[in-house]
Amino acid sequence: MRKKKVLVTTTTFPSFLNNDFTPRFVCELSKRLAKKNDLEIVVSTPYLKNSKKHEERNNLKIYRYKYGFTALRDGAILPNIKKNKFLIFQIPFLLLFSFLNIIKLVKKEKVDIIHAHWIIPQGFLAVLYKKLFRKKSLRIICTVHGGDIFSLRCWLMTKIKKWTLDNADAITVVSKEIKEEVKRIGVKNNFIKIAPMGVDENIFSPDKYDENIKKKYNITGQLLLFVGRLVEKKGIKYAISAMPIVFKKYPNAKFIIIGEGPLKNDLKKQVKKLNLENNIIFAGGISNCELPEYYVSADILLGPSITAKNGDSEGFGLIFVEALLCKCSVIASDLETISDIIKNEKTGIQVDVKNTELFAGKIIELIENENKRNKLAENGYEFVKKRFTWDISTEKYYKLVNNLIE
Repeated sequence: MRKKKVLVTTTTFPSFLNNDFTPRFVCELSKRLAKKNDLEIVVSTPYLKNSKKHEERNNLKIYRYKYGFTALRDGAILPNIKKNKFLIFQIPFLLLFSFLNIIKLVKKEKVDIIHAHWIIPQGFLAVLYKKLFRKKSLRIICTVHGGDIFSLRCWLMTKIKKWTLDNADAITVVSKEIKEEVKRIGVKNNFIKIAPMGVDENIFSPDKYDENIKKKYNITGQLLLFVGRLVEKKGIKYAISAMPIVFKKYPNAKFIIIGEGPLKNDLKKQVKKLNLENNIIFAGGISNCELPEYYVSADILLGPSITAKNGDSEGFGLIFVEALLCKCSVIASDLETISDIIKNEKTGIQVDVKNTELFAGKIIELIENENKRNKLAENGYEFVKKRFTWDISTEKYYKLVNNLIE
């Protein structure tokens, strides 16, 4: 029996090189689907310097196309363009070579389904290919992760997003709020399924405590933690702004910031200006396998995500699932997309992070109330374990693929 072939198109895929901290959720979903006996997964993604143009790993066939540059793809595309406006001139090359790679791989691998992660450019290019080459039997799944629907809100981009989603065979979104936003822009396609990415409960587990974490950073008091890209939508500057109030009451507390990104230098300047260099630590990128030790060692994870000026926003927030699976309590912003995970005063706390005194007050409240902190973490652990593990997520996508091909 011939296996069904799925072509995964994405700009977010690890190169498997050292010091590449690209989010791995597309890779994790793809490699789990590849374990199914009746599926074969092929990946099309941009080349990154020193990565392999073609490799087979974790039962995946990975093809990386060159488009003349790597700076646009190094990290997240929109924040990179915001930092360096000249990168916008790389976009046509990225689109062209991504499209050419789709043409080549659909024919070479005899693809049945294209699974496009993000509406623009992947979903748009997949639908364009199907229309131009009249591939009526080809099925397209477009997964909307958040930034692609919340940003790029001009008239033309909205038209492109609507056309793409109306012509996809299935739309998956990672949160309820994203589904509502898809409807708000006028998409008439009724095949919209909420299917968030997952987290590996075997890696992210409360038994991963490592006393060396606090020794490494000379932490004798409370440990606060941030994990994520250092970009505007993550709202890290608001967490830093709240720290003087927290450290005034708890001078031995430390705030570890894990992640890299274009705002790193600006954030370091903010810390220096506030004279908090002894209490705030920029730990840089940390590999996925090391993160659980930080979550378990931390007293509170802070997730101050906001809506950026260009409309970009948190789509779901897998770090909250990771933290809760490690039984680390969470204080997050009051974005609607986050409320799929953080139920205020039940699985964590949601707060207006731009209100510095209120944000700091919630942090201090949890520091001082260990019982509440533990209860929220325990409730959150039970909540996410039943909903957001990779076994659950993979099964949703596997059923979807089979339903489209039957």
